[in-house]
Parts: sequence; structure tokens; C-alpha cells
Amino acid sequence: MDLLRWLFDAKLEFAGGGFLLWREVLGNLFGLASALGGMRRKVWAWPVGIIGNALLFTVFMGSVFGSPVYANLLGQAGRQIMFIAVSIYGWYRWKQARAAASGGDPASADSHGVAVQPRWASVKARLGLVLAMVGGTAILTPIFNALGSYPPVWADAWIFMGSLLATYGMAKGWVEFWLVWVAVDLVGVPLLFGAGYYASAFMYIFYGGFTLAGFFIWWRVRNRNEALAGAAATTTPSPSR
Repeated sequence: MDLLRWLFDAKLEFAGGGFLLWREVLGNLFGLASALGGMRRKVWAWPVGIIGNALLFTVFMGSVFGSPVYANLLGQAGRQIMFIAVSIYGWYRWKQARAAASGGDPASADSHGVAVQPRWASVKARLGLVLAMVGGTAILTPIFNALGSYPPVWADAWIFMGSLLATYGMAKGWVEFWLVWVAVDLVGVPLLFGAGYYASAFMYIFYGGFTLAGFFIWWRVRNRNEALAGAAATTTPSPSR
């Protein structure tokens, strides 16, 4: 138990009394690896992300787990649980999509192991994302405030809703899910710096550029697939009469 407690409390210390919890650093590194896998449309992105979510949950519920950082970010902690639940759905959906693309035999999937083909969300789905983001934030803000989340509480609620919608959009293969992450990062960076979660704040800054790159990569893949489908349709000979 002493070894587990040491691993749990391990810190990277700096001159002047500053430190970073290794759990926070490792959790964000697993999150980065998951994002890289998501950009490449690899099924392994989901279980890797789940490991990072479990680590970060213990970080953001600081006082509960005896962390030296005592600011509880309930939205940040709660979204780790949400991530795990939605990631299980995404993991299943991507495995199912890859198997379907290979005729039911995952071993015969394409050489790149791609699990999903990017596509644009419908106009109705986009409107739903916007309404859910704004409405969910409005509903969760007083709840998080009553539970004692770190202020500004609306920012914590915004991050929670954005994370939920972005993860769901990734599972569906919508190109727009990357832009939802950008909206999360813009609010998350100042909140995390203010709460003292510096490793996560710096990771959010990196994620901001990374998610924009992911958006354009998925956009290009989607356009390329559409062009290939169009070319295949024009070269397919019509049935003889």
C-alpha cells in the first residue's frame, strides 16, 4: 500500500515550490495518444483514452483523493466518467464499422487499419450540436455551482458538454467533432490555469492546434473519398439492355 500511495502522490517538482502530479502528466499523455489514434482513425484510440480518463478523474477530484491540488473541478472530473462511457460506445462502433468494411472479417480490413470514414454531419445534427452545447451548459451550470465546482462554473459546464458532444461526434465519424474540441480548448485553457492544473492547461494549448490539424486532415480524407466515389461511379459501365 505504501508503494501505491507513493505512486499516487508522485510529483514532478520545480524550484520555488511548483510541481506537477505525474498522474496528471500521464493522463494527458494517454489523452494525446488517443487523439493521435483518433486522427488516424485507429480503433486502439478508444481504450488508450479510457486509461487516461481514469487517471485524470483522480486528479480533478483533488480533495477526495488527497491530492495536493485541492480545487475540485466537477465538470472536468465528471467528463472523465462520461468519456469512459462514450468511449466504450465509440470503441464498439468503430470495431463494428471496420468489420463491416472488411466483409465481417476484421483481419481482412484495409492495410491501414482504418475504422471509420469521415463524413459531414447533417444540418439537423449540426443544429442539434449547437443547441445541446448551449442548453446543456445552461442546465449544468447551477448544478455544478451547487456542488461547489471551481469558478467560473459556466466554463466547467461548457467543457463538460463540449467533451460529451465531441466524443459522440468522433464515434459517429463527423468531421465537425474537431471544431467542438476547439471550442472546449478556448474555454479550458484559462480555467485550468486559474485552478492550478498547469499540465492540463498546457496540454489544452497544444490540443488547440492539434484539433485544428485534425479537422483539416479529416476534411481532406472526406473530400478524397467523395472524389474517388464519384470517379468510380462515372467509370462503372451501365448494364446492357
